[in-house]
Amino acid sequence: MIKGGNSFVPTVPLRFAVRSGVDVAALLLTEQGRVRGDGDIVFHGAPVHPSGAVRLLGQESGTVWLETGLAALEEQIVRVLVVGSREAGPLRDADELSVEAFAPDGTPVARYDVTDAGGETAMVLAEVYRRAGGWKFRAVGQGYANGLAGLVTDHGVEVAEDAPAPRDRTPARTPTQTPAQGQAPVPFQAPVPFQVPAPSAGQTPVPVPLQPSAPAPVFAPAAAPAPAAGAPVAPQRPGTADWTFGAVFPPHTLTGRDNDVITVNGLPPGPVVVDLGIRGDGYTGLWPLTRFNKEGETLVNSTEEDFRGRVLAQVPENGRLRLQLKAEGPWQLQVLPLAAATRLTEDELECRGPDVLLHTGGTADLALHYRGEDNLIVNLFELEGHDDPTALPRDDNVVNEIGKRRETVPLPEGPVIVQLQMADGPWKARLKHLEPHSRPSHGGALPNGAAPSNGAGPAHVAGIGKAQGWLRRGRR
Repeated sequence: MIKGGNSFVPTVPLRFAVRSGVDVAALLLTEQGRVRGDGDIVFHGAPVHPSGAVRLLGQESGTVWLETGLAALEEQIVRVLVVGSREAGPLRDADELSVEAFAPDGTPVARYDVTDAGGETAMVLAEVYRRAGGWKFRAVGQGYANGLAGLVTDHGVEVAEDAPAPRDRTPARTPTQTPAQGQAPVPFQAPVPFQVPAPSAGQTPVPVPLQPSAPAPVFAPAAAPAPAAGAPVAPQRPGTADWTFGAVFPPHTLTGRDNDVITVNGLPPGPVVVDLGIRGDGYTGLWPLTRFNKEGETLVNSTEEDFRGRVLAQVPENGRLRLQLKAEGPWQLQVLPLAAATRLTEDELECRGPDVLLHTGGTADLALHYRGEDNLIVNLFELEGHDDPTALPRDDNVVNEIGKRRETVPLPEGPVIVQLQMADGPWKARLKHLEPHSRPSHGGALPNGAAPSNGAGPAHVAGIGKAQGWLRRGRR
């Protein structure tokens, strides 16, 4: 199966073989795309879900085995992510990284071989999700340059380095979650024993009891976590220290389902970033509403399944942003300041869908690799000498093409907004031939290559690669 591919799988206890010696975890997500608490994260320190429906079976010869009883999953759980991570180095150094699902009789039902891993240290390898009364397997391959911390933060977990080293939780735990009213709990049925297929000739790995390793992360409940809808986006979301254009304000988050008119009050006038995530396979459209309640210029026009993207919107002088949304399924919409957008660097950024990127360095070439089938439209907003923070300057359209392609776009010195106005499909971007800025005090790149802090959320993850993070539930 290729990246992004999906297929139905039988609603039976599936065993997942994750090959290449990576650490494996599973995240059980609700319709909002978030875990409900520490029990919904299955990892080496807590290898059994409270329901018994998901469990780590152990590892043998570099293969980690994860079992998921699809019929035993609670109704609130709509997705199970299979996550791989490495502490020792990037995933590109993991040989023949793959995930394969087997039925109880040992029949393979789905497989995804990761062929494009890069510098990321954590990745959502695959997921199983509810669809049309059954379950589907999807080859995800969503890498996170900011590691396991970035991955779990996108799904309702806050990373805290200063938490004390925790003790491993007891693997066998008493279920604390109850079924919905009127439903009888579904007991977990262990699969019929079967001969596990070997990852290579001459090997027959058998699941073994999992031995706790290094101190495990700790997950502490937080009050009223905000729901999230779409699949996470891999890049780090920096803070505001290196970006001065536009007002800075806390994110405004709204959730709902299907078509709606969305109103956000109390915003500073001017350009903002709108982050939209949809769980569904129908049409997605988004338009600003004028003061006459008429649709303005189209912001989103997509038929992508599980749409996720970021677009630019203009808040009027009254500070009231109104948007018309057409969607099928649950959604989350966030209004963010421009400073929360992703910075372009010489490290490769891998995403999909429309996005808003910031260039803060000197002159550079932007290398784009677009793998979608539809329009790719890229605009630049050069902010040097532009003094009005309530409006953007006239944009410069630099790419307007259809289908898969590679483009190299020369960028002037920052600050520059790079708008991927249309990009229905996966894409990669990085800076080449980056020169120092002619004005070191311009407020662009941070000194000495320092990584920016995550000002868009509460987690501060400096040094997370060293400790793999002490994780706790939190509000994003």
